[in-house]
Amino acid sequence: MSSTALSSVYAVCSDAAGVAGNIFALVLFLSPIPTFQRIIRNESTEQFSGMPYIYALLNCLICLWYGMPLVKPGIILVATVNSTGAVFQLIYICIFIRYAAKPMKLKMLGFLISVFAIFALIVFVSLRFLDSPSRQLFVGYLSIASLVSMFASPLLIINLVIKMRSVEYMPFPLSLATFLMSLAFFVYGMFKHDAFIYVPNGIGTVLGTVQLALYAYYNSASREELRHPLINP
Repeated sequence: MSSTALSSVYAVCSDAAGVAGNIFALVLFLSPIPTFQRIIRNESTEQFSGMPYIYALLNCLICLWYGMPLVKPGIILVATVNSTGAVFQLIYICIFIRYAAKPMKLKMLGFLISVFAIFALIVFVSLRFLDSPSRQLFVGYLSIASLVSMFASPLLIINLVIKMRSVEYMPFPLSLATFLMSLAFFVYGMFKHDAFIYVPNGIGTVLGTVQLALYAYYNSASREELRHPLINP
């Protein structure tokens, strides 16, 4: 096989991994819809927190900027997935603000403005003061820090599952989508030889594997308990 043919196969496999990552990420972006249907139906945010969506929006914006050709050419699928994610998070935040109590409404507006201010500052610094290689490193390290901070949620869920010995709070479809998305972008990062993509997604893949293993273990344990009578004769 010629080098041209190998390059074509390599490019197709790389794009396939990136597209798969976009599809699995869409499943994750759609997962809060039942929560917001409840908020709209009850016209109240109740005890729900809007902070996860603030953090997710900032993460998406930073990773979107890293995927732009001005920062890192050739990884446009990183930009597409994070632009989609940013739109979803912004919609969720707007709905949350609409139905939140006044003190929380003002607080969320402040956080939203802060997110855009931080993102604008990152863009300004990276364009005004840094050349292309330095810009890639600056935004790349920020994207890794942002992605790693997002791993707090899976770690909390893993801890909760072990403590409760139950998978009630860890839906299987969501855990599977998280694992598949991380795996797809890990492979995409490896094809692109980009540590800023494959390192955080490699960590995400490991955490996703742990979640699926815990689900298999505790789900089977729960079924085993149901086979035995609660009171022995």
